[in-house]
Amino acid sequence: MSSILTNASAMVALQTLEGINKSLARTQNEISTGKTVGSAKDNSSIWAISKVMEADVKGFMAISDSLSLGQSTVTVAREGTETISDMLSDIKGKIVAAQEANVDRDKIQTDIDALTDQITSVVNAAQFNGLNLLSGTDDVNILASLDRGADGTVTDRSITVSRQDMSTSAGTNGVGSGGTNLASQILDAASGSTFVSSTLSATGVTAVLEFNSTAGNWDEDDTASVTVGGTTVTYTSTADDSSDQTVRDGLLAQLQALDLDNVTFEGTGTDQITITSTRAFESLDIAVADTQGGGGDGNAYIFSINGSATANTTTESGTINQRAEEIFFTTAASPAEGNSYQASIAGNAYYYTAGKGETFEDVARGLKTAIDAAGITGITTQVAVNATTGQASLKIDNSGSDKNFATAAMDGGTASGGLFGLDNIDVTTDAGADAALQNIETLIDNAIDAAAAFGSDQGRIQTQNEFIGSLTDSLKVGIGTLVDADMEEASARLQALQVQQQLATTALSIANQTPQNILALFR
Repeated sequence: MSSILTNASAMVALQTLEGINKSLARTQNEISTGKTVGSAKDNSSIWAISKVMEADVKGFMAISDSLSLGQSTVTVAREGTETISDMLSDIKGKIVAAQEANVDRDKIQTDIDALTDQITSVVNAAQFNGLNLLSGTDDVNILASLDRGADGTVTDRSITVSRQDMSTSAGTNGVGSGGTNLASQILDAASGSTFVSSTLSATGVTAVLEFNSTAGNWDEDDTASVTVGGTTVTYTSTADDSSDQTVRDGLLAQLQALDLDNVTFEGTGTDQITITSTRAFESLDIAVADTQGGGGDGNAYIFSINGSATANTTTESGTINQRAEEIFFTTAASPAEGNSYQASIAGNAYYYTAGKGETFEDVARGLKTAIDAAGITGITTQVAVNATTGQASLKIDNSGSDKNFATAAMDGGTASGGLFGLDNIDVTTDAGADAALQNIETLIDNAIDAAAAFGSDQGRIQTQNEFIGSLTDSLKVGIGTLVDADMEEASARLQALQVQQQLATTALSIANQTPQNILALFR
């Protein structure tokens, strides 16, 4: 049945054409924008995921800029510390030259002062965008990543770069309330009690050897030997009934002929040898022994050191300690930033304030530098570190008049600079040149350690920056996979839809001609 009011064929053809036009419009939009999901209405879930990922990409691009800025800052600091290390090596060369007595030390000192000023200039200039990593102790955090959890939470991650203070500042002495506890970190022996006070004395340390035959005198061919610092002398009795004094005198003459540095031998009483050592930083091992000749009568002989022998012994040994006073630092704790450790000599206090991450070896070297810089007549210092336990100690020797000595420790100070003591190097005197040769090694080590730390940080930042770049590229590819249009497919679909549109238009035209055929019935 045909109707002039309702043209079903035209309605179907029109709906088909509208659907084709919608698909054609969507395909044309994909081709023009390059995206299959251009808005939330296209695919809300995919669109939401892509927008989160796009936000992450923008964040990582900003992080890359932050890492590049941080890398440049650390690079400047590393190059600065490497330059400082080179100049410190030049200063060491000057100090070595100053060890000779027939050189112009004043001119050498002028060169050292000029190099010191140049190092200060390098420290002040080693900044990038206003940030100087060679000054101060505060850490610098460089934004390195944004970590998104499964629940959608985002956590920022940073690379922490520790400043390496290359200034010559002495810092400030602590005035806090932790003195009692901190003072217990300074010991009077390797594992002893807290160091209280002492006297730095130039008097040598002595030991007494006593030759005391227990039954009768020495027989012929009986021998007695004394070993001092690894060198042994021996006396053999040439006749029966030799007295203790005869044996003593025979050994004494040989000992005095050794001419050992800073060691003297003196006969005291009728059967004693007093050994006096003025060696500043070196102990002296001693031992005595006797043997009986073929005609011996079985007598045993006593060899005592400072009265420590037991009756009827034929061997004895002991040690003459170094003259220097030695303070030890505990191995049960580590110094905290701002802790000040103080040595008082003749009523004058010299201190070193620890920086972040320093050890007691650093403290010992800092105190040594502070004392050496004062140029106290007769005072020399030395740092020792036990190779097995790692325990650090500071030795202080006095070759002049007696001086009171005490230690203390407080918290709340400002850390001393990594090149503390550099501006106090003085090679114009023998003592100053000797002290400078030891202290410059500490300063060079500090500069090398700082450069190594910056080099490690720079490598880490560079690696992270490269990773962030790769990660950003991967995210972009992932976003493209979700929302980008397949242009080959869209192009083929466009052509097909255009043909369909033409066919649908023709079909609609034919459907619209059907009512006209009804007019023929009324003609």
